[in-house]
Amino acid sequence: MHPLLSLCVVWLLSMALALEEDSPVDSFPRRTVPYHRDTIGLFHEEGVFNYSTMLLREDLGLLVIGAREAVYAVDLHDVSKKLASVKWEVTQKQRQDCGNKGKNPETECKNYIRILHEMEDNRMYVCGTNAFDPECDYMSYTDGQLTLEKKTEDGKGKCPFDPYQKYASLMVDDDLYSATSMNFLGSEPVLIRSPEVIIRTEFKTSWLNEPHFVSFAHMPESVNSITGDDDKVYLFFSETAVECDCYNKLVVSRVARVCKGDVGGERTLQKKWTSFLKARLECPVLESQLPYIIQDAYSWCDPEQPWTSCLFYTIFAPQSDTSDLSAVCVYKVSDISKVFSEGKYKTPVTVETSFVKWVMYSGEVPSPRPGACIDDAARKAGINQTLDLPDQTLQFVKNRPLMDQVIQPVGGKPSLVRKGAMFTRIIVNQVRAEDNKTYNVMFIGTENGTIVKAVNYNGEMFIIEEVHVFKSPEPIKILRFSSVTNQLYAGSDSGVVQIPLATCERSSTCMDCVLNRDPYCGWEKETGKCVACSKSQNKVIQSVQDGDASLCPKPAPSTPVNQSVWVGGNLKLLCTNPSNRAATIWEQDRQTLSPTRRHHFLKDGLLILNASDSDAGVYRCLSVERSKTNEYTSTVAEYQVTIALSGKGDDIQFPHAQRDGPSVAGLQVAIVFFAIAFFGLLSWNIYKGHFTRSCICRDKSAQLSPEVHEEMALDSSNNKQRTGAESKPLVCDTNNSSSNNNHNNGEAT
Repeated sequence: MHPLLSLCVVWLLSMALALEEDSPVDSFPRRTVPYHRDTIGLFHEEGVFNYSTMLLREDLGLLVIGAREAVYAVDLHDVSKKLASVKWEVTQKQRQDCGNKGKNPETECKNYIRILHEMEDNRMYVCGTNAFDPECDYMSYTDGQLTLEKKTEDGKGKCPFDPYQKYASLMVDDDLYSATSMNFLGSEPVLIRSPEVIIRTEFKTSWLNEPHFVSFAHMPESVNSITGDDDKVYLFFSETAVECDCYNKLVVSRVARVCKGDVGGERTLQKKWTSFLKARLECPVLESQLPYIIQDAYSWCDPEQPWTSCLFYTIFAPQSDTSDLSAVCVYKVSDISKVFSEGKYKTPVTVETSFVKWVMYSGEVPSPRPGACIDDAARKAGINQTLDLPDQTLQFVKNRPLMDQVIQPVGGKPSLVRKGAMFTRIIVNQVRAEDNKTYNVMFIGTENGTIVKAVNYNGEMFIIEEVHVFKSPEPIKILRFSSVTNQLYAGSDSGVVQIPLATCERSSTCMDCVLNRDPYCGWEKETGKCVACSKSQNKVIQSVQDGDASLCPKPAPSTPVNQSVWVGGNLKLLCTNPSNRAATIWEQDRQTLSPTRRHHFLKDGLLILNASDSDAGVYRCLSVERSKTNEYTSTVAEYQVTIALSGKGDDIQFPHAQRDGPSVAGLQVAIVFFAIAFFGLLSWNIYKGHFTRSCICRDKSAQLSPEVHEEMALDSSNNKQRTGAESKPLVCDTNNSSSNNNHNNGEAT
């Protein structure tokens, strides 16, 4: 080989190895679980769709579900048990009026339940689109019945007009925070608080510019505050960027913040937010040219820590169709709060032909700081509420609500990047493992109706499993979980499903249980089962950080399953590898098998074609999987294969013909008669020249044995399988450090 060529080869190999070391390899689930009706609780009412709103009423043992023109109360422990329901349908006139405005009477002109929150008096507040004329009402659950009180209120600004429009809502101390549109056309986006002191955003593009709202979060920042600060309400959304100097519209992700005690200004910003500030969120996915767009956000707080330790788990999707990557980015609330309390502002500047350009504001900032909540320092200056704020401060925030600094995720990059079905929803639960450490487990819904379960182990994002929870692929529109039942609830257009947070019973061996690295599960030696750690009274074997399966006891020898096959016959030996991260190896009499013309390695087993005496023996299906500590081999299936001569197979049973009785004798005479007639007819046709030699030859060539046809087809398909490239998802963060049930009772879609 030429020296220069060999040098290039060495360089390319080293580059490939470096890329392999730097590239994430944990973006695919260790286990893929297909849909199985018996393992998933399902609620669905015939003729009712769009189960996209949920309210957990753990005090009543209920899951309250908002759907199209109906609200249901189901058993929190078993969602298939409907306990109560109430219809909220539109009238024929409402549907007709809606249709006259250009909307579809059969789909859009219905009442889609969009707002469902618990109030302090134990009632529920519920709102629906109501044929593009949103209304709200109060609902109670007493004596096993759901009842609408018929105290309807105008839902404009609280609930969207359009059932397909993005929105968000949150109830805090009986105050409803809504992010939706104020008008029929959807052209007046608003963040509004009601009903007592109604405060809203300005109808200015610098405040909200064609937004798509995602979710709210409430942060109790006033608790034990040394500065006398106020609580905050955060809003996640995307919008067309006003600050972008480009020809086409660019959509960016935002987080906005308002103060809970904000009551508007005295003259400037009357009944408007005086504390509305917003900043751009960045989730850098590989080398993407366009920013990824936020789809959902979940606030997680450690109940034993102050609010500054809270995290926002968010999911992002591309804004172009050229990518099929989804990402999870995690943000610190303290980082976001710092940008709003200390960061620079952006300001609009008119240049040339009245073109407005947004640049960093470098002038003097008035005091009190624009957008800040009322604290002890403001009270000392005689400002006890936002009505006391000076016009200079209010005018500043009215014109400059956008912060200059871009908020970066923890570690400066996504925690997880994955190729495939787009992420739609995320929820996080904290669990304490056997190592006495707590881990935040992410449950991510996808547009294909699956739930991805993943956890971060010291910067390594490990996907435990992906479960198909709906029979047909459909987007998951809402996720909730209950700390009372330890169950996860997912809603889609077709229904609501329920699955446990811990699915330990899917592991039948200690090695599989430990290698799954699920912090919920461990191997209990006393019972020989993979069990939920929270339910076990014994010490269990678990190694979530490293997957150290050497802790497992040596498995008992397995007993081979007897299988027989005729000489020249075909036999399939079943073996399903429990792990997507493991390789499958087949052995015959302790000798490793390789794929041949007669031995085909299938995804779920081994196919032996045209069996001969040499195929007899003991076959073992082995799973070989590497964890952070070692490589582990386990026996998944074992078979004793024998070759049966014609009529002497032990395990292949055929029905035996009746050997006595008059019917048998008659049948034999009939068979002989038809055989003589057939051969006589065939000879006569050949004699008359009806069958030519070419015809007979062609028939013979077509009369190949089924085994030969099957072998040819399998060879062809197997070659295609071997030449096809396998597409695997990607992951981005392998060095990133990373529940309480606090999804804020917010609804978003």
